[in-house]
Amino acid sequence: MSKVVNWGVLGAANFARQHMAPAIHGADGARFAALATSSLEKAAPFQAFAPDIEVFTDYDAMLASDSIVAVYIPLPNHLHVEWALKAIKAGKHVLCEKPIAMKADQIDALIKARDDSGLVVQEAYMILHHPQWQRAQEIVDSGEIGALRHVQGTFTFDNRADTGNIRNRPETGGGALPDIGVYTYGSTRFITGAEPTEITSAHLEYDGGIDSYAHVTGKFGGVTFSLLNSMRMANRQRMEFHGEKGVLALTAPFNANVFGEARLTVETTGGVVREERFAGVQQYKLQVENFSALVRGDRVDYPGSLEFAKGTQAMIDMVYAAAK
Repeated sequence: MSKVVNWGVLGAANFARQHMAPAIHGADGARFAALATSSLEKAAPFQAFAPDIEVFTDYDAMLASDSIVAVYIPLPNHLHVEWALKAIKAGKHVLCEKPIAMKADQIDALIKARDDSGLVVQEAYMILHHPQWQRAQEIVDSGEIGALRHVQGTFTFDNRADTGNIRNRPETGGGALPDIGVYTYGSTRFITGAEPTEITSAHLEYDGGIDSYAHVTGKFGGVTFSLLNSMRMANRQRMEFHGEKGVLALTAPFNANVFGEARLTVETTGGVVREERFAGVQQYKLQVENFSALVRGDRVDYPGSLEFAKGTQAMIDMVYAAAK
């Protein structure tokens, strides 16, 4: 194997502690080498599974370290562009949590910085690394369910009690669409290979200054869609792709192994049902391994791109505009 990529994590976010830092630590070809946090107390849970990590109490100090090759950014949404640009300027490859920006046009600066530097810069859109979604794309493209006509998607959970959560704070870029709309919208774009041509309805409800409920319908050319996202409803995840000959459905499409086992089913007009299971697949680990391989030059393809992220954010921007 080529040289192992040394990773630094910029910020001691709960999501980093629970998912991405362990994924970096356990990924082939990657090493969780450093953590930047203003609180040494927050570093302790990371050191529990990676005792050899170097802890920086200053973000810029970690970016200045020659030992760090790639940086993962799990900061609040409104800080993503700023710190991604700083990391690129410091010569680091960047994997930044979604949404990588709050507006589509903000991603242009990241694309330019990527192209000027030659560094790898990606949004952490981990579902495209999961074989469940790669298989779903194959099934739709194969014509097994016939011409795709409608997409039905749901991603909801209830965090109203967690008032301090950055998802519930407008000043940190909170809201259902930035947090989970990227999944229903981005996955629809991924499967259709198209961009939305019309938003026919956009019903948004607000709570404490953030959109807590969004039911949106529209069209991708000849494909209609109905997508529901909420942070004030019972926990639910499901995506369905309805064709002229059958229906493809994905269970646990976004939080595989957390919400449940990743499965897909195909039901045709004749009632034939096929189920495919993806037990235990670790999409965060796959994401880190694919990114690290891209950094090393061991692969040239990568699921998603900054341009793909910009397309999803542009769709979110369309929805906000339609809701007004």
